[in-house]
Amino acid sequence: MQNADIIRTSIAYIEQNLKNDITPEELARMAGYSVWHYQRLFAQVTGVPLAAYINRRRLDRALAEIGSGRKAIDSAMEYGFDSYAGFYKAFLRMYGCSPKKYLSLYGTHKSISEVSTMLTETELRKVLTNWDIPQDLAINDVKIVDGTKIADNVWQVGKDYFLKTGDRTVLLRNARVAKAIAAQGFSAAVPVPTKKGDDFTDDANNFMLTRKLNGEPLSKAERFGDDRGDFGFKYGQSIARLHNALAATEKDIQPFEQNLFAHVTEWAIPNVRKQNIQWNMGLPDSFFDEYINDFGSLFEKLPKQLIHRDPNPCNILFNGSEVIGFIDFELSERNIRLWDPCYCAIGILSEQRNVENAYDKFPEILNSILRGYHSVNALTAEEKKAIYYVICSIQMICVAYFENVNEYKDLAKINREMLLYIIEQKDQINNILK
Repeated sequence: MQNADIIRTSIAYIEQNLKNDITPEELARMAGYSVWHYQRLFAQVTGVPLAAYINRRRLDRALAEIGSGRKAIDSAMEYGFDSYAGFYKAFLRMYGCSPKKYLSLYGTHKSISEVSTMLTETELRKVLTNWDIPQDLAINDVKIVDGTKIADNVWQVGKDYFLKTGDRTVLLRNARVAKAIAAQGFSAAVPVPTKKGDDFTDDANNFMLTRKLNGEPLSKAERFGDDRGDFGFKYGQSIARLHNALAATEKDIQPFEQNLFAHVTEWAIPNVRKQNIQWNMGLPDSFFDEYINDFGSLFEKLPKQLIHRDPNPCNILFNGSEVIGFIDFELSERNIRLWDPCYCAIGILSEQRNVENAYDKFPEILNSILRGYHSVNALTAEEKKAIYYVICSIQMICVAYFENVNEYKDLAKINREMLLYIIEQKDQINNILK
């Protein structure tokens, strides 16, 4: 049995037993694995740790019943919460707002599966009957510019459409963000209405159809080419304009807020410290101490808002030499705004393979992106001081994440090298915008 099939069986069992005790030992025994191996496999296939998945499904089910009129305390306790207060606190941690606020924003929550993306072409063609489009269009996996598959929940339909499935909250948020961005003059992947006039299908698996935008990401050769400074400036300007559009719609979306400093210090740094010893990286303790002390003193002063969170170069579309739009807002959250321009620069550097002198070109790319951003949304004095630490934050998160996913071990190595390079460039990075 394939890994996806094993987890699909587990998911079906979990869905049928959410009102009962479900232990990792029980699920691992059913799958024929040790508990450690099973939990690792579950996280790899679904992208979510087992305990977090079960907790979210119980929250979702209880909310669906509450939204349908059932007494809140009865639903909460039936799904394993010891009180409504316990349910309320868990829901607030997961979704960033109260159950009542969530229902007012998104309506009754649909029960969906994390493995709903494992679909056959026959199943996908049945889904497409929800829209008034030709039903014989080719269905293909989505590829990034260099030909690597990027997702198991997105498909290109013909030449003009993309079909996406996922969490109902995410799809609703994507639709609202796209409409807000379109209102600000960007090209945006707004939903194609279903035959019923909805933004997405109203069934157990939620699907959204969008039109393909008339633009393409820059190629690697262009991003690192002779015009890299001009393109970097346009990346930065476009991210700043995007932030203006996102800020205008933030109050209507109730985004999850990420505390970047806590995320790095509580999760990423302990992991990087282990790798520092395991791989003999040579990072001194003074690096971690300096990060905690210096970035800690700056963090609360940094402007925060709804951001894209994943503005890697493959998610920024150009038409000729101009940026026309952004795609993939699944990770959008409220965070420091400096994250997005820094992440864009790091995203370019991460595609350094087979690029001559890529590291030598990075300082110019980073400089031009930040200057482009600053020309539209002026960075504060604290943000200028924090650039180096934000880039280190991104790198430590990547190092910690990739090392813990078997398929990404090579990426972990590359990101360790990038982190060491960034640390070497500290003085040069700190002189940007001075």
